[in-house]
Amino acid sequence: MGFSTIDIIVFVSYCLLIVGIGLYVSKDKKGHQKNAEDYFLAGKTLPWWAIGTSLIAANISAEQFIGMAGSGFALGLAIASYEWMAAITLLIVGKYFLPIFIKKDLYTIPEFIEKRFSTNLKTILAIFWIALYIFVNLSSVLYLGALAFETIMGVPMIYAVFGLALFAAIYSLYGGLSAVAWTDVIQVIFLVLGGLITTYLALDILSDGAGFLVGLNLVLEGAPEKFHMILDQSNSQYKNLPGIWVLIGGLWVANIYYWGFNQYIIQRALAAKSLGEAQNGIALAAFLKIIIPFIVVLPGIAAYVMVNDPDIMARLGESGQLNLPDVGSSDKAYPWLLQLLPTGLKGIAFASLTAAIVSSLASMLNSTSTIFTMDIYKQYMNRNASDSQLVQTGRLVAGIALIFACIMAPLLGNIDQAFQFIQEYTGIVSPGILGVFLLGLFWKKTTNRAAIWGAILSIPIAIGLKFIPGVPFINQMGLTAIGTMILIILISYQKGKGEDDPKGIQLDMRLFSTSPLFNISAFIICILTSVLYAIFW
Repeated sequence: MGFSTIDIIVFVSYCLLIVGIGLYVSKDKKGHQKNAEDYFLAGKTLPWWAIGTSLIAANISAEQFIGMAGSGFALGLAIASYEWMAAITLLIVGKYFLPIFIKKDLYTIPEFIEKRFSTNLKTILAIFWIALYIFVNLSSVLYLGALAFETIMGVPMIYAVFGLALFAAIYSLYGGLSAVAWTDVIQVIFLVLGGLITTYLALDILSDGAGFLVGLNLVLEGAPEKFHMILDQSNSQYKNLPGIWVLIGGLWVANIYYWGFNQYIIQRALAAKSLGEAQNGIALAAFLKIIIPFIVVLPGIAAYVMVNDPDIMARLGESGQLNLPDVGSSDKAYPWLLQLLPTGLKGIAFASLTAAIVSSLASMLNSTSTIFTMDIYKQYMNRNASDSQLVQTGRLVAGIALIFACIMAPLLGNIDQAFQFIQEYTGIVSPGILGVFLLGLFWKKTTNRAAIWGAILSIPIAIGLKFIPGVPFINQMGLTAIGTMILIILISYQKGKGEDDPKGIQLDMRLFSTSPLFNISAFIICILTSVLYAIFW
């Protein structure tokens, strides 16, 4: 990639800054030993701006920078639905889910299941989540991050995997959520500014120095088919994003599950000073989600235009021929763009990519250890565990999870559009979990027996739908969620005889009242999202 001395200084300075801040905020105050609330929920002291930035840092990772840019290269702006619909989903979570979770004083999402249903169901879902985090989320982030290092700097895959793992472990294993959340504030600055710089310079390179706007116009002219949010059935990528069904179907399952019932996301909100702080943080994250596609998807489309224009490729010369993205290797698009950046800015761009990778790794590690420690270790192995034992167990489990993920990551090679791969295989588990949570939250008749059967049977339903030809996986998720909820309702009526379950949640509409600031923010976000869909329909 041709890192200059300045690039190296910038990148090393970023690494030292993150580790330094992480270790500093991890220090115990004089006379105070870190307890479970400190380690797993940052002492419930996070302000709204730390929550909002940490949500985005946890969410934006290699699967976005590498995987979503790769999907931008392959299918275009339509992949941005995952981001823009997420902005609306965040508002729903902030208004209707968070008030219940915070009122119940939760450490983990499975803990809600125990309070609403039973310990058995909590354990089933806790094991689901731990396996999903290790074998899909952690391993895929490590793989995609290592792919970037391998493509850009020539670092062998295995060394890059263990290097990234060690970087994330240095501060997150010791400091817990507090170290993760406060370093995320810095990480977001790097990943947003670095991402915007990369987008700007990619379009400037495409225009041969004529400027960002000229480059953007060339992209619009060179690949107009890449700027449709709703794909036609004739599009070869329709199976991944099936037209209007994206807006009214299964993508809501993926979004609501991810933002509402995903431990490493919702854990930040649970660590808020108050419900109002958590909701304002959610609103900030929703605003940031709107700009993310311009950071991660647009560069992938720009790379597609550049690669398919012989004149541009001739102008780029030898530098443009290295690690060239193509059909079947679209995830190389973002790393390929980084190697084209001018000397002095590569370090910033690479630091932003590394920030995205490391912040997500740290978040996933902390949440994996939280679920295991609080929902399995404390429940079955040591009911009388002290705070010190819980913290030490959390650190040990995070380390073991990281080792397993490091072993799995290189095995994910030869996967094209890894972002879609992650969504598809998460989609086997998420519809059933979504059905259990939605009915558990808002339908008092839902029984424990029905919820257990719904969670278990949702997986064969999801797998069975994969054998039906021509059904896009997003539609499979929607159908699985609907089928699971129908099953839960039928079993609940059969067992509960139509009566309210004793553990059903008594809802008071006053619980869902929100501040004027949140309401105004929600209105603006809905308008912005509608305008974007209208422009790129």
